Amino acid sequence: MDFALPPVGEGLIEVELVRWLVSPGDKVKRAQPLIEVMSDKATMEVPSPFGGVVSETLAEPGAKVKVGQVVMRYTPSDAPAEAAPAPQKLPVVRGELAGVVSGAGSNGRSAVLPHTPPQSVAAAPSVRLLARKLGVELDADRDAFTPSAYCVDAGRGLVEASYVFIDNATGLPTNNYPELLIRHGAKEWWEWRFGVNYGIGSQGNIVTSVEVGEGTLDGSTLYESSILYGFKLATSHQNGLLPDSCFIMEASTPTYGDVFGTVPVATIVAGWDLGDDWRFDGALRYAYTEGAVKWYSRWSPSVVLRAPVTERFEVHAEWFGSYTQGRIHDTQQPFFSPGTHYSITRNVEIGLRVGWGLAAEAAPFFSDAGIAIQY
Repeated sequence: MDFALPPVGEGLIEVELVRWLVSPGDKVKRAQPLIEVMSDKATMEVPSPFGGVVSETLAEPGAKVKVGQVVMRYTPSDAPAEAAPAPQKLPVVRGELAGVVSGAGSNGRSAVLPHTPPQSVAAAPSVRLLARKLGVELDADRDAFTPSAYCVDAGRGLVEASYVFIDNATGLPTNNYPELLIRHGAKEWWEWRFGVNYGIGSQGNIVTSVEVGEGTLDGSTLYESSILYGFKLATSHQNGLLPDSCFIMEASTPTYGDVFGTVPVATIVAGWDLGDDWRFDGALRYAYTEGAVKWYSRWSPSVVLRAPVTERFEVHAEWFGSYTQGRIHDTQQPFFSPGTHYSITRNVEIGLRVGWGLAAEAAPFFSDAGIAIQY
């Protein structure tokens, strides 16, 4: 009997055959993975809807195969086939992840397609969470000022880095690099975080989530460097009005510059999927910072709206600000910042943000070009 490639995702008509998971002569069971296929962004395993023996494979690894194309022949088992479980009403993630089912491995390498075409219902948070665990969406913290509401999956890691240019209102511009952030998943709900940054010409404009150094407003703090360390804890997943949320606790210790006090930083993040892959996130960040004269508080609220352009390309619009409390002269530095990120591969993402200050004390302009690499 012929086995044709079943539907592998909403809107997908062709995929690449990565490898066969069975060979001619193999005896297979119902639901056993037969073939691994890959679209532009996801790798998926196709399960067997039958029990029997593989007679012949009709496509080679690396070939493009279409949905409905016969790719294998088999001999059905003489024994009565097991009753197939009743199809579940699975939610669908739009694009190539449509039909990912609960229970697929969390190693980020493959998804398992259902035996029956998925139901046309809105994407549910549980499936979106699984999509992130599969590594299809990296959820970098640095592609916006607002961090992701998700932790890195257990046993996996994400390395993020960028170059930031800030055109200060007076004095020299600020150049920050590498703004390195390493995130490593310890549990499904817990990640460790470590970062390093080096800045030239700091003047206290905070435009990324790994910056906490104050510097001086006249740019006299020419060089400064710091290390960052902490954790992220997932606190809820979206269920109705209950958002995806997390809590981030970090500390930043200067290693060179005018001040050397360790700065504690606490952040809460909440977000909702809005349908059609649009997403709204918000965060509130608090840092207790050492200034030139005394310690003071810095509050940094932010909101961001994200929208997909293609399955690889996303854009966002964000408002964020930095507001001090307890300084001799408190500052208000709000910004408007559009940005984008593009997935080069499943494990590599590049991003670009720009922003404009909305008050006299905010830098007139900044840019932030970054990369995220998953391991």
